[in-house]
Amino acid sequence: MVTTPTAAPRKPSKVEGIKERSNYLREPLATELLNNANYFTDDAVQILKFHGSYQQDNRDNRVKGQEKDYQFMLRTRNPGGLIPAQLYTALDDLSKTHGNQTLRVTTRQGLQIHGIIKKDLKMAIATVVNNLGSTLGACGDINRNVMAPAAPFRDKPEYGYAWDYANKVADLLSPQSGAYYEIWLDGEKVISGEEAPEVKAARQKNLHGTNLDDPKEPIYGQQFMPRKFKISVTVPGDNSIDVYTHDISLVVITDRHGELRGFNVLAGGGLGRTHNKEETFARAADPIGYVGKDDVYDLVKAIVATQRDYGDRHNRRHARMKYLLADWGVEKFRKQVETYMGKPLQSFKPLPAWRYQDYLGWHEQGDGKLFFGLSVENGRIKDEGDFQLKTALRKVVDEFQLPLRLTANHNILLYEINPQDKTAIEQIFQQHGVVTDPEAIDTLVRYSMACPALPTCGLAVTESERIMPSVNARLRDLLNSLDLPNESIVTRMTGCPNGCARPYMAEIGFVGSAPNSYQVWLGGSPHQEHLAAAYTEKMPLEQLESFFEPLFVFFKQSRKAKESFGDFCHRVGFPALREFSQGYTMPTKGNKNRKNQRRVSLSDEMYAQLKARSERDNCPMNQIVQEALTAYLGT
Repeated sequence: MVTTPTAAPRKPSKVEGIKERSNYLREPLATELLNNANYFTDDAVQILKFHGSYQQDNRDNRVKGQEKDYQFMLRTRNPGGLIPAQLYTALDDLSKTHGNQTLRVTTRQGLQIHGIIKKDLKMAIATVVNNLGSTLGACGDINRNVMAPAAPFRDKPEYGYAWDYANKVADLLSPQSGAYYEIWLDGEKVISGEEAPEVKAARQKNLHGTNLDDPKEPIYGQQFMPRKFKISVTVPGDNSIDVYTHDISLVVITDRHGELRGFNVLAGGGLGRTHNKEETFARAADPIGYVGKDDVYDLVKAIVATQRDYGDRHNRRHARMKYLLADWGVEKFRKQVETYMGKPLQSFKPLPAWRYQDYLGWHEQGDGKLFFGLSVENGRIKDEGDFQLKTALRKVVDEFQLPLRLTANHNILLYEINPQDKTAIEQIFQQHGVVTDPEAIDTLVRYSMACPALPTCGLAVTESERIMPSVNARLRDLLNSLDLPNESIVTRMTGCPNGCARPYMAEIGFVGSAPNSYQVWLGGSPHQEHLAAAYTEKMPLEQLESFFEPLFVFFKQSRKAKESFGDFCHRVGFPALREFSQGYTMPTKGNKNRKNQRRVSLSDEMYAQLKARSERDNCPMNQIVQEALTAYLGT
C-alpha cells in the first residue's frame, strides 16, 4: 500500500506550554513570589507579564562576575489614559520610595514605574489597585491597554463615546480567572467601578464559537492569545492614537444629532519586527467594515476569536494578527469574522482625512472648564537640575485635585480646571522651569518619541530615550544651517526593531541596529496616515549630519508648497533620494551659502542642563555657550 506522506504536526512554542500549565496565570509566579530570590525564573517571568510587570536588568550597574541588577518595571492599565488624582499621587509616592525617582508615560497611555525590587512588588501592585488603578493585562499575550483620544471635549459627544467604549471593551476582554487578585491582594477583589451589565452579558454570550467551553476564561481559554493584542477607539479625523497601528481600531460614527450609530472597524495593524528576518514586517491596519452599536461587542469577540483560533501559536515571530491578515487577505479574514458573528459586516463609512493632534497648551472643554496639555519629552516625568517637572506636577495635582489623561505621544492632559485656577497652575510650572507655551517648544522635540531602551530594556541593542534629545538638537542645528529653521519633522526612535515608539509611522524613524547605529526609515506622514520604509540598514550616529544633509538639501530644492519632509520622501521615492545623495558634494567652509558649522560635543547630562537653563532664561543655547566660553577664555 502506498500512503501519502503527511506533514509532521507543528510543535507549539514554549510560551504556549507555560501558559497552559500556569493554572490561569498563577504558577510558577505565585510560588516563586514567596521565595527569597531577587528574581523570577524564565517561566514565571512569562506569567508575570500578564500581571503588568517586566523583570529587567539595569545594564548600567552590571559588574563582571557579579549577579545581574534585577529590578522590575510596573505598568498601569488605564483605558483612554485616565489617571485619577489619587492614583497619580500613589504612583508618584511609589516612584520615590521604591522606584528610580521617575515616572514614564508610555505610548499606549499608561504609566510605568522603573526600579522596583522583587520583595516590594506585591506591595506596589496592591498600592496601585487600592488607589483606583490596575496593572492587569498591561503586558502579556492578552488585550493590552485600550487607547482613545485624551482630549476631554464635553461638547463633542463622539469623544465621550470613545472613552466609554474604550472602558467597556477593556472590561469585556479582561481576564476573569481571579489569579491577579489572589496573588497580589490575597484574594480581595477591589472594585473601582461597576462593570456595565451589557458587558457582562456580551462576555457570556456565545455566538458561533466565539466562546470556549471554559467556565473560568470563556473568551481566552487556558492559553490566552497567541501574542499581545491591541485595540483603540477614536473619532473621525482624530489620529492622536495612531489608528493604523492596532490589531483593532474602532471609529465612532454618530448621526447629525450627535447620537451614536455604530463603528467603522479597521484590523491587522502592528509594528514589531526583527532585523534580517524578512518574514517579519510592520503593517498598517485595513478597513474591514462597519457595525451598528448593538453589534460592537460581538464584532470585537469575533475578531479576537479569529486570532485566538487561527493565529500562529508555533512561531512567536509570526503570531501577531497582522500576519493572519497578510497571509489570508482581507476578504478571507472578514468572512471568518462574519462566521463567528453570524451576520455580515456593513460597508465601511466614509471618513475625513486623519490629522494628528497633541492638544498641548490651554483649551476649553466645552462645559465652562479648561484642560491643559503638558509636553513631556520622551514621556519621562523627572526632576533634573532647574527643570523640576515631577515636583511641579505633583504640586498641581495635590493643590487642585485634577485628573490626568495620558496621550499616545507620551504627554499629559490635566483637565476639569476652573478658569480662575489657570494663572496659579501656570505659575507653578514656570517656577519649576517647565515650559507651558507649546509654541516655545522646538517642533522636533514636540512631535518626537523615543522608547526607554538602555539601560533597563532587555531587548535594546542601543540607546534611544537618553540619546534622542541630542539627536533632535543635531538635526535642528543642521536644518538651521541649511536655512530650514522652522521645519517640523516627526522623528521617532527605538533601541530595537520591536517599534514601541512607533518609528515605522514617522517621517524619520531611527531603529536600533547595533551599538550607536540605527536603521533609518523615511517617508511616513506627519499625520501617521501610512507606513514609512527602511531607507538604510545601518547609520552610525556620528554620520548623522553627513547622512541627512543631502536629503534635506534635496527636500529644500524640490519640495512642493507646504509639503512635509515625510511626504516629500514618499512622493519622490528612494531611488531619487539615493541618486541625489550620491551626487551631492558638501559645501566648503568658505562657501557663503553655508553657515560655518564647528561642532563641539556635550554629554547628554550637560546638554539637558543647558537646555533647561535656556528654557528658564528664555535665552538661546548657543548664546549661553558663547558667553560661558568667553568668560572662561577671558576674550
